[in-house]
Amino acid sequence: MVQDSARRRAASEMSQAAQAWLSSLTADQREIAVGHAPDDGDTDRERRRWFYTPTDHGGLTLHQQRPAQQRAAMRLVSTGLSRPGFVTVATTMGLENVLDHTEGFVTRFDRERGRDPGLYYLRVFGEPGDGRTWGWRFGGHHVSLNNLVVDGELAATTPCFMGADPAVSELLGGALNRPLGRVEDLARELVESLSPDLARRAILCDKAPSDFVTGNRTTIAEGDRVIPLAGVWRGDRFADAAEQAKMQALSDAIDEAAGYDDADHRSLEYTARPKGIPASVLRDEQRDLLRALLGTYFGRVPEAVRPDYDDDVLDLVHFAWAGPTEPGLPHYYRVQGPRLLIEWDNTQRGANHAHSVWRDPANDFGLDVLAAHRQHHH
Repeated sequence: MVQDSARRRAASEMSQAAQAWLSSLTADQREIAVGHAPDDGDTDRERRRWFYTPTDHGGLTLHQQRPAQQRAAMRLVSTGLSRPGFVTVATTMGLENVLDHTEGFVTRFDRERGRDPGLYYLRVFGEPGDGRTWGWRFGGHHVSLNNLVVDGELAATTPCFMGADPAVSELLGGALNRPLGRVEDLARELVESLSPDLARRAILCDKAPSDFVTGNRTTIAEGDRVIPLAGVWRGDRFADAAEQAKMQALSDAIDEAAGYDDADHRSLEYTARPKGIPASVLRDEQRDLLRALLGTYFGRVPEAVRPDYDDDVLDLVHFAWAGPTEPGLPHYYRVQGPRLLIEWDNTQRGANHAHSVWRDPANDFGLDVLAAHRQHHH
């Protein structure tokens, strides 16, 4: 009952922020900013599309808004995040400027500015309000937040994606900016703490894949394998043939660098039966590491809606790794358990380009809740 009340309070805060943002928009802006109300049918397909590349995520960009509207937009975004989660997202957005500097301020991706902190998209689906069913999505390069409210209660917060490129960058005085540093370090500390026998079971492949395995699929299915970079974009191709050729060449180079053959892909392909080792075989201090690692994902959202894994459920959570364990080398890990899939990779750009995603295979985008809602009300 307390948890339900907390989810209602979280949903109410989201609703107020969404209504404030929408009320600040012009009619033309609302045409772009508002999508079809959530359901579990074909009309809901756009809400269930998500990306983590610098492509069109769908919605009203920050560029298309006045400063006061941007402020209202970011207030809505903040309602779906904890304070550390919001800081991480804001930092990731700012890294677009750093990445632009890294690449020499060149134009890319068939547009005026390829790396662009203004190309983050917000869209509300349905009409926000207490007791209503509605949702919102915020995304851009290395950010994808997806929230669903059903009957006035926050029902789903996944997929929840955060990345960082560069994963490590210089700050004054020799300090380093690592927005996802603990998300990487805790997993490495865990795998390095394993006995030789457990390490053999946990490390699925001595090479890391080119990206995380389930990609930006709406639903996860048995046998899913890595999607090439060129496939994680809205639309089939760039209008400019030269830009399309560059993208395909980059995608091919990333896959070639990974050096994965069919056996390697098979070792890491998604299966409903978790791979790796269960928490039940870990020592107490290793279980603490796993709990802390889970906290870097669950802690992204407000405390009221975080999953609570007691010891019995934690026993069913599996941990797997691919690639070397030495810092600075391409690597991947997966955490999988009841209603849980976490994937991490840091493989591209010389292992300085990180991806992390938290998913609920049973209820991503609230599909399970929406189906139950339809059966109950119809």
